[in-house]
Amino acid sequence: MSKLTPREIVLMAMFAALAVVAALLFRFLGGMIVPFSLLPFVVLLAGGLLGPRLGAMSMLLYVVMGLLGIPVFEKPPYGGPGYVLLPTFGFLIGFIAAAYVVGLILQGKRDAGVVRTTVAMLAGVVVIYAVGLPYLYAILNYYVGQTYNVATVLTIGFVPFIGFDLIKAATAGVLIRLVSMRIPELRREQP
Repeated sequence: MSKLTPREIVLMAMFAALAVVAALLFRFLGGMIVPFSLLPFVVLLAGGLLGPRLGAMSMLLYVVMGLLGIPVFEKPPYGGPGYVLLPTFGFLIGFIAAAYVVGLILQGKRDAGVVRTTVAMLAGVVVIYAVGLPYLYAILNYYVGQTYNVATVLTIGFVPFIGFDLIKAATAGVLIRLVSMRIPELRREQP
């Protein structure tokens, strides 16, 4: 693996900071009837604009900051190593993987086209849920000690969020295409 350039460090830190802002935004605006987070939007942007390596590293930096105790997460306790035992921590792991997958699909493409961008955004959303939902199931059933079947886990962790996440994915896809076409120096990593 090559060393990070100062430009790459800045871009990575910028997207980690954007993830912090996205998480904190709704913490201070109060609860909503249907929980809503801008983090999936930021994750998809990170992967699409920074590429697989930097996109994933920016989300990893965000997660590591939280695990070190910096209060950057949206839900209490907001940070610390104990956060790994919360049912929603799997989605944070999914964010890292999703940024990587989105970046991989769009890697090296200045104008990836509508179809490729759509596939990348949908793949990112699928990866978030593919990692987050099994973790949610495992923590609820084996750590919390309550019995939840798969249908209940889908009702808790998928149904209320998927519609909003698809809207965020579409918006991120449009933004990635616009930025990629207008700022050529912000190219994704080359293979």
